[in-house]
Amino acid sequence: MALENHPMWRLPKHHLDHDDAHDHVHWVELFYDLIHVVIIFLLGNFLSDHLTVNGFLAFAGLFIAVWFAWADSSVFNSLYVSTDVKHRLIMSCQIVTAMVMAASIPHVLDKGWMYFALAYAANRMITAYLYHRTNRLGVEATVLSRTVSRNFFILAIVFAISAFLPEPFNFLLFGLAIVSIQLLYMLPKVGVLECKRFLPRLGHMSERFALLLLIVVGEGFFKLVITLSEKGVYKVTPEVLFNFMFGGIAVFVHCWIYFDFVGNGKPKNQEKWTLVNWWLAHLFLMLSAVMVGVALAGEVKVGFWDPYPLKYGAIGCIGLASYLLCLLWIQFNIEERIAHRFATAKVRIFGVVLALATLLVLPYVPALVGNLLWGTALISQIAIPVTRAYLTFSKEE
Repeated sequence: MALENHPMWRLPKHHLDHDDAHDHVHWVELFYDLIHVVIIFLLGNFLSDHLTVNGFLAFAGLFIAVWFAWADSSVFNSLYVSTDVKHRLIMSCQIVTAMVMAASIPHVLDKGWMYFALAYAANRMITAYLYHRTNRLGVEATVLSRTVSRNFFILAIVFAISAFLPEPFNFLLFGLAIVSIQLLYMLPKVGVLECKRFLPRLGHMSERFALLLLIVVGEGFFKLVITLSEKGVYKVTPEVLFNFMFGGIAVFVHCWIYFDFVGNGKPKNQEKWTLVNWWLAHLFLMLSAVMVGVALAGEVKVGFWDPYPLKYGAIGCIGLASYLLCLLWIQFNIEERIAHRFATAKVRIFGVVLALATLLVLPYVPALVGNLLWGTALISQIAIPVTRAYLTFSKEE
């Protein structure tokens, strides 16, 4: 076998030029996702330690930045089938940058900022190099890879500069650069989405979204288990154990409603704004999932009869409402499924309204009542569609 025919030495190739490109995620990409288990956990810890408006805004900004770094790398791997030795070595360097970003998160608002910003800049520079490499090798004959490489290279320099600026200018410059990345994708005429070759493997990206969603939602399990283990499982009351198990079921149901109704779903068409909506809806869905995961740690901090911890309850109720709205947002932008007949907008809005109503009464009712209301908002999202589907299909039979 010639070297160029073996995956270890085959040059990157745009999937449209590939004879047998498939949508399955390569193990190198899965390994890159692995570090994001730690990043999401540390982001959740950051939010737990900063349950204020400013703390939430800082958490949201960090999450969005990390998510875009992950997503931009995923888009490259979706556009260009890359499995050769050099690509693997480059990805190993990108994994190291993500490790430094993760380690910086607990102290990112003070002495950790420089390390986070420089690691982020290096991460963006590596993505720029991945595109530059396809251009240099002649893999991409259009302006696509050259344009994206230039954009990321310039923004990597901006991110690096933000590492050395005083507050609040460091955060402002970093935030502007994050916004600029998305504008350079989406702006009419000059945005990369205008390029016909900028068409990732949609099935591949759907699978990447689904895998990251499992990581993000799974953070709720981390929070629950670690919080209980630190308290001592043998020390808590049966009420706390019940709340703990309820929290575990809630995490499971979050995954259930995602995978049954939108998981691995491809966009309904290849129009620019359909792709943009699909992309942004997944970003805010995962941000909401982390909020819920952090809120569930409150289950181990209270019994049945005391009010649920208000700060945890607030992010849990808002997070659930946002999660359901994002599910609906994705549902509108993907191919039609049979399940969509039963998971209608009315079902989602019912859950959203009940979640927000729970937030209003949370300080005045026992945690048992709060959990009942919040749990109804969540579990209705699977119970109503499944019941409707069973009755409908039974009659058709």
